[in-house]
Amino acid sequence: MSLCDQQRRAPALGSSLPVDNLIILSRADPIICGHSTETRNLAEAALRLGVQNVHIVSYPLDVLASSGLPLKPENSVGVYSAGITVDRPAPVGDYKVLDGRLSAAISGHMINLLSRLSGKTAVMDLYLVPHGQMVMQAVASACRSGIADAPVTIGEAVGSDITNVVSNALATGQSGAAALVMQNYLDHDQPVAVSAFTRELIVASGAKVDQALGTNFSQQLSERVRISYPAIDTSAYLSPTISESEQAAILSKRGLVRDGYVLFLSRLTKAKGVEDLIRAYRESKLYRQLPLVICGSGPDESFFHKVANSDTSILFFNDIGDLDKLALMSGCHAYCLPSKPRVEFTETFGIAIAEAMLSGGIGPVITTRTGGIPEATGDHCLYHKAGDVADLVACLNKVASMPDHFRAHLSQQARNYACRFDREKILKNLLAENSVQAVA
Repeated sequence: MSLCDQQRRAPALGSSLPVDNLIILSRADPIICGHSTETRNLAEAALRLGVQNVHIVSYPLDVLASSGLPLKPENSVGVYSAGITVDRPAPVGDYKVLDGRLSAAISGHMINLLSRLSGKTAVMDLYLVPHGQMVMQAVASACRSGIADAPVTIGEAVGSDITNVVSNALATGQSGAAALVMQNYLDHDQPVAVSAFTRELIVASGAKVDQALGTNFSQQLSERVRISYPAIDTSAYLSPTISESEQAAILSKRGLVRDGYVLFLSRLTKAKGVEDLIRAYRESKLYRQLPLVICGSGPDESFFHKVANSDTSILFFNDIGDLDKLALMSGCHAYCLPSKPRVEFTETFGIAIAEAMLSGGIGPVITTRTGGIPEATGDHCLYHKAGDVADLVACLNKVASMPDHFRAHLSQQARNYACRFDREKILKNLLAENSVQAVA
């Protein structure tokens, strides 16, 4: 048994963190998003490490339902542990500018929390736009008015902050908007990035803003931004919450059997390479031998259905809950996420890939070297050139002819590597004593 496999749930033994309270502002469950899962993981880790008060601040469910974002079925969302409070403040006032009403409510709610929490508080936001702005507005107001002592603020740039918001601002001549995001990021006590790739992208974007406006963001970003990989619940995969019989039942409901399908499970967007996967699968030796299972939802879902053209060997499921994900990932013949860089999105880490590696699935992970993916996977997967269908076919064919023992070996090595993203390790590093004292 590997050291990784020996990691198990254990009761927290008093507080091992230098803070008493943690507030996280993010797009939380039921949104289908890796960083929604990360929010849950950070909150659960904080509770297990002895933090007294853990609050997640997010959006009202009706706002999420009307947003167009992909959502999990409400009854499939796992319950948060007792001690974690999920706050969803309703918009304030009756003025019909919804965004303004929501931001005022969320910032105001954080002021309320800061006013009544005693001890040292850390406030973290995932997605700088708009969460970083809401956090810093709340903290500034609370401190200037004497409502609360200054908390530690942590701004996590998840990638799309830069690859979408800042990049778009620079491309359209809106350099001031890019500067606004950069300054807000640096206003946090701890600006962190989810990968080295993301950090490099942030610094490069800062240099472009400097060139346009004569600022000094690049140097500040180089000096201050550190890497904090997304937090993953490794115990959910190392000590799975479902039995073999429960897994078999979950798979059976979808017409599947263990080791009997190739899996894609992520958001359904063109940047994830789903179209490439469908085309490659049809040209591979696995076609009609094992079904291709595509799980998730997203803006391009209908497009991919058209590409599949009612092929009975390609199955789509958009109702995947937390247990479904665990059962599907740990039971697949191979997991494939052929992500590729696009203007609107570049994979800045690859949380779903790391989860697939942790699942201890029967077969290997197939992916690309896009963005921050190599940091999530190391040398423990099969890589193909992004956007190269023929190269992806070659990977699928390699899996088709791979001996069972070698597939199992690759899977175990991948699991061992992915254990470095354990949520408690990540949070301990994020809230290290020296980091908190430095801004106290």
